Amino acid sequence: MLNVTDHHFLLSAASIIFNPLFWNIVARKEYESKLVTNIFGSSKKGCYGLGITIFSLGLLRDYLYKVALMNQPVLYSSTPLLLKVLSFSIIFAGNVLVLSSMYKLGFVGTYLGDYFGFLMDEMITSFPFNVCDHPMYIGSTLSFFGVALYYGSPAGMVLTALVYLCYQVASKYELEFTTKIYSKVTKTKLESSKPKKL
Repeated sequence: MLNVTDHHFLLSAASIIFNPLFWNIVARKEYESKLVTNIFGSSKKGCYGLGITIFSLGLLRDYLYKVALMNQPVLYSSTPLLLKVLSFSIIFAGNVLVLSSMYKLGFVGTYLGDYFGFLMDEMITSFPFNVCDHPMYIGSTLSFFGVALYYGSPAGMVLTALVYLCYQVASKYELEFTTKIYSKVTKTKLESSKPKKL
């Protein structure tokens, strides 16, 4: 019922693994050595350049996922009405989480602006961040799951599980590093506000 050796499936899996790995490695290199800033000539251009690259890689990943599903066996040839409603509801909920996160964070906040020195004034605690810790990742995972459910694709379910796993790992490392960035800024601010000795 699942062909894990199919090259479409393997390409989709590789893309799912590659994307968060890519943006985490590049963002850390930016923070440590201004790699992207040096390539683009400024931190703002670098952040936008990386953001567009991440967005484009996301579109490619979604395309490869759809192609993989079309080349795998399915559980039903026609989606039952109840499953259609359920799958569209899941996809809708996922998109609400992703799009509302992007709206709240803005382009720079969404695409790792803090690694470029563009820090948020305060932590966002309103929707969708009051629903779950990583609404973009949860929302994206829900969208993958909804599509797999719609097509009745065991391959889609396996790839969705891989998406979830990759995002869990990425969110753990991103949270640690982002905490480090903001802690360093807070420490610098506290030190600069101390009265200087005469």
